[in-house]
Amino acid sequence: MRFVVQRVLTANVSINDEIISSIGRGLCVLVGISRDDTSKDADYMIKKLLNLRIFENDNGKRWSLSVSDKKFEILCVSQFTLYCTLKGNKPDFHLSMEAEKSKLFYAEFLDKLRRAYQPDLVKDGQFGALMQVNIQNDGPVTINLEYGGKTAAEESNP
Repeated sequence: MRFVVQRVLTANVSINDEIISSIGRGLCVLVGISRDDTSKDADYMIKKLLNLRIFENDNGKRWSLSVSDKKFEILCVSQFTLYCTLKGNKPDFHLSMEAEKSKLFYAEFLDKLRRAYQPDLVKDGQFGALMQVNIQNDGPVTINLEYGGKTAAEESNP
């Protein structure tokens, strides 16, 4: 899985000029799912996302608190293009999970995220739709997270 996490003051998703989802302060997360991702990968990424310390504390100390600590909102947007490779100048998406399988995986991911956090604080776009994502980046702060398969420790100890 691959996330592009942006700390935001506000964010929303619209389709055909109609806002379908919006959040206040929190995280806008572009979610890429690879063809090899598993439920274990989703669990790991959820833990990382909820514990990523990119917010300041009450004393103004940066990089101290997570979205969970602050009880801020999360807006997830599925984005298969995060697994783009180039063939010359043409994008190729063969590393992304197939659409129908990915739709189920993404729904399961959102369900797990909502159960791990607070259901009413997790919003999302519409899977497979042509969406416009509007954000007011806070900082700006953008963090890339990626995980797929074994950790380094697991690979060195088969």
